[in-house]
Amino acid sequence: MRWPHTLRARLTAGLVVLLAVSCAAVGVAAVVELNGFLTGRLDQQLRETGARFPASLELGGDRPSDHDGDEDGDGDTRRQTVGTFGARLVGDTVTNSAVVASGSGTGTVPVSLGAEDTRRLAGLPADGEVRTTHLSSLGEYRVMAAQGRDGDVLVTGLPMEPVEATVHRLELVAAVVFGAALAVAGVAGALWVRWSLRPLSRVAATATRVSELPLSSGEVAPAPRAPESDPRSEVGRVAGAFNAMLGHVEDALTKRHASEERLRSFAADASHELRTPVASVRGHAELALLHPGPVPAKVVRALERIEAEAARMGEMVDDLLLLARLDAGRPLERLPVDLTRLVLDAVTDAQAAGPGHRWTLELSEEPVTVPGDAHRLHQVLANLLANARLHTPLGSTVTISLESEDDTAVLKIHDDGPGVAPDVRPRVFERFTRADRRRSEDAGAGAGTGLGLSIVAAVAEAHAGNVTLASRPGSTTFTVRLPTGPG
Repeated sequence: MRWPHTLRARLTAGLVVLLAVSCAAVGVAAVVELNGFLTGRLDQQLRETGARFPASLELGGDRPSDHDGDEDGDGDTRRQTVGTFGARLVGDTVTNSAVVASGSGTGTVPVSLGAEDTRRLAGLPADGEVRTTHLSSLGEYRVMAAQGRDGDVLVTGLPMEPVEATVHRLELVAAVVFGAALAVAGVAGALWVRWSLRPLSRVAATATRVSELPLSSGEVAPAPRAPESDPRSEVGRVAGAFNAMLGHVEDALTKRHASEERLRSFAADASHELRTPVASVRGHAELALLHPGPVPAKVVRALERIEAEAARMGEMVDDLLLLARLDAGRPLERLPVDLTRLVLDAVTDAQAAGPGHRWTLELSEEPVTVPGDAHRLHQVLANLLANARLHTPLGSTVTISLESEDDTAVLKIHDDGPGVAPDVRPRVFERFTRADRRRSEDAGAGAGTGLGLSIVAAVAEAHAGNVTLASRPGSTTFTVRLPTGPG
């Protein structure tokens, strides 16, 4: 039997089990005590009866005084209980045996004893002590053996059947009464436990509602509080501690949200302010490279590096500004976008940028259209293809597939490169996440800012979609899912 899982069921089951054990203990004690009491009364009656009845069973009537009042001459049944057994033994042989058949003075009935019965009776010590024995034709008897005047042994017995019947009746009554008591106590106990645990149930319900709140990011609505209860009770203390914990959690979440907002505002402001000086640095570098006079090779190399890093910094500033806008929840365009056309254009650009890779397409026959921002979706494709090109060796195969499943467009970018390192996979869509080693021969010191995949995730989420990664050595797949219905 499996033990219940809920506290209410456990308390109810425990109450019923304890009551059942108590009832069983009371019933066993009552049965044992009653059996002992009735057996003691039977033994007392047997001692009071003595050996008068078996002494009168000798055939031939050599003791006439013992037969007074016996009309049949079979034994003295005066003051003998119905069922009284008497036997006379000479040595190991039973010479006479009978049992009182009915009321006093009406006679006895001879008893036929088997060899086993004779052996049991002959084995009884003639010491006047009462013992229990079994007679095959009569059942259980309490018997007493005493020495006769003629050297014989006189055995007197009283049946155990009345005692057993009384004890069995008590067992039946106890089983019925205790069974009914257990049923009533089980129902009443379940109702009582249910009523007593109502405050705890309310705390559990509140905890369930709190667990359903989105606490990972953004502004969090105030969490519901558990109903107040008696602070002197265990449930009341739990409710109070739970409400205090919720207060601390709300304060921490509020501070976290304020910190995130300040960081986003700083990133947006800094990105916006950096765009002008970065563009100015890049422009001056380009202007210096256009100088008509002779310029030392080292200076030219330095200017080229300044221009390249300024361009890279400009891209990073643009990415940070985009992420800040997406974090702020600014809406994107919601126009019909031919995702199939975007895939074709992005793959064409990728082939031009990575001629050393094999690019394959798997497109559905019908165009796949989604509502969204065409420019941002093209950026998602460009980032995923650039990621595959930069992090796989030359000669790798990159497969781009696009299909429609129910109301969802499914875009997959698969490559047969070495895969994403296990320690990087859990945070691959976080900002500024980079692999410890480059997987591409073309990747230089400035290839990638660690923002590409975070932009992919942010844009997909802004389109009510998501992006996932499945990677192992020899197989890496990024899957983007976007709803095709109106958002």
